[in-house]
Amino acid sequence: MKYAFIQSGPSKAPVVKQCQWLSVSTSGYYDWKNRQGKPLKRNERSEVIDQAVKIAFEARKQRYGSPRLHADLNESGFPVALNTVAASMARQGLVAKAGRKFKATTNSNHNLPVSPNLLEQDFTCTRINEKWAGDITYLWTDEGWLYLAVVLDLFSRKVIGWSMNKRMTKELAIDAMQMAIDQRTDFKGVIMHTDRGSQYCSNRFQELLKENHIRSSMSKKGDCYDNACSESFFHTLKVEAVHGEQFPTRESMREVVFEYIETDYNRTRLHTSIGNTSPVNYELAHTA
Repeated sequence: MKYAFIQSGPSKAPVVKQCQWLSVSTSGYYDWKNRQGKPLKRNERSEVIDQAVKIAFEARKQRYGSPRLHADLNESGFPVALNTVAASMARQGLVAKAGRKFKATTNSNHNLPVSPNLLEQDFTCTRINEKWAGDITYLWTDEGWLYLAVVLDLFSRKVIGWSMNKRMTKELAIDAMQMAIDQRTDFKGVIMHTDRGSQYCSNRFQELLKENHIRSSMSKKGDCYDNACSESFFHTLKVEAVHGEQFPTRESMREVVFEYIETDYNRTRLHTSIGNTSPVNYELAHTA
């Protein structure tokens, strides 16, 4: 049945790719082809599609809805229409993880100097290291809160710096910023946008930016849309890796967040804002 689907499909992708998605051997396919199997019936074709969709759905840890699964399957050499993927998911009761709304965590009630808003909700970029954004969120474990600070390059949406700690201090933001600085080159003049939290307004954080010729930009007070890209990342993280799971320790949360950022989000997750590719691949395509 799987072999017949491969033979009857319109894909121009290598047969080996299609065999991988259907978990069959290439040699077995060619053996079958030499024996000329029967034409694939409609219900048999649906069963094969369902299996391919389910494999892709589970491989993405139940995080993808039909649009991203459609792109994933086609990119991997399994030709299928978006409506077909949606129908298969509905038929099998496959529903991508859904999320909640989360509130801001940083404290902007302080007397520290505040930087002007250089971004003004313009998240478009023409190159790497043009605009960065940072923010802090909280993650609940049975041991208490674990705080996560991140820095994203808005060109590719790649997380280029991150830090976790059981306390939300200025060091948390500084460590994430230092990681971003250590990982990047040629970032002189980049805009670093954050909210007005005391962690980002602290003298030490601002000195770190000045030492590296990075321009500080801050959101208007209470306006989450000014840092929408960071908010979007946190929402995605919580929906796809945290919501619905139980974390007995902070260390167990650390491991999940680390794997999500470095393995899933940066390297394999498809982003619609950058043409259904991953941040790492998007940057590689624009630096080749």
